[in-house]
Amino acid sequence: MRENTVAIIAFNGISPFHLSVPCAVFGEDRTGACMPKFELLVCSVEQGKLQTSAGFTIETRHGLKDLPKAATIIVPSWHNPAEPPPPALLQALQKAHRRGAQIVGLCLGSFVLAAAGLLDGRRATTHWFWSDELARRYPLIQVDSNVLYVDDGNIITSAGTAAAIDCCLHMLRQRYGAKVANQVARRMVVSPHRQGGQAQYIQQPVRDVSAIDHFARVLDWTRRNLDKPHSLDTLAEKALMTRRTFTRRFKQAMGITVSSWLLNQRLALAQQLLETTGKSIDAIAEKSGFGTPASLRQHFNRAFKISPSSYRREFRGK
Repeated sequence: MRENTVAIIAFNGISPFHLSVPCAVFGEDRTGACMPKFELLVCSVEQGKLQTSAGFTIETRHGLKDLPKAATIIVPSWHNPAEPPPPALLQALQKAHRRGAQIVGLCLGSFVLAAAGLLDGRRATTHWFWSDELARRYPLIQVDSNVLYVDDGNIITSAGTAAAIDCCLHMLRQRYGAKVANQVARRMVVSPHRQGGQAQYIQQPVRDVSAIDHFARVLDWTRRNLDKPHSLDTLAEKALMTRRTFTRRFKQAMGITVSSWLLNQRLALAQQLLETTGKSIDAIAEKSGFGTPASLRQHFNRAFKISPSSYRREFRGK
C-alpha cells in the first residue's frame, strides 16, 4: 500500500462528471507547483471497455486486483441504489478497510460502502434525493442529509454531484494543509472551502450583489473590518438606509439575516486564520470579531462540532 496512491472505481454506465472530479483533484499533473504528486489508478469493476452514461466509452489499465496498492479508494458513484454491487467489489472494499485504507463514497457511492457494511454504526451522507432510501435500507447508519460531506475517520462520504469537489478538497486539505488545497481549488476555479468543515451545511443561494453598488461596498467594507463591532443599526446607517429597508434589501440579496451573515463571515475568517497562520487563539478571536477566546470557542464548537485548536491541528495538514 503506497501512501500517495489513489484508486478510483469505474464501472459500466458511470457518469463522466462523477469520475472526473477525483481525477481532477488527485490526477492532474502539477509539476513545478510545489504540489504533492499522486499515483492515480482508475480501476474497472468489469473487464473491457466501459460505456459511460454520456454515450462514449472509456478503457482502463487497472482492475480490482490493483486496489491493494492504494492507500485511498474512492467509489465516485453507482448505477442506482436498487442495483446491488458485485460481491467482488464489496469483498475488495472490505479487505482494503481491514488493512487500513481510506475508503470514500461520493454521491451514490455511499450505497456501495453501505452494502459492504462499512457504514454500520457510522454517520454518513449521500445525495439528498436518496438519503431517505439509504436510511430505510440501512438502519444502522446515521444518515445526515443536510451536509456536503461526512468525515468519519478512515471512511468519508459526500452528498451529490458538486459536493464531491468539496469532499476531495477536504481530503487534500486534511493531509497537506490549506495552502495546497487552495492552490488546487484556484486551478479548478472553485471555492477552496465552503464553510463548515466537518459540519458543512448546505447554504442558501447567495445572490449577486455586485450591481447594488453602495450596498455591495458596505458589505465589502464589513468583511474587511470584522474586528470592529457591527449591528443591524450601524450597517443600515452606513448604507444610508432605514433599518427596515436595509433588513429587506439584505434578506433579498443574501438570503439570510444580518446577524447570521456576520457570524458566518467571522467564522470563515477564524477558519482561514487557523488554517494559514500561527496566530494565538486570543489574537484570532479579536481579529475575527468574537472579542474573547471563550466566545470564539462557543460559536466555533456550535457551528463545526470541533474546537478551534483541534480544527487547527486537523486542517493545517499532516
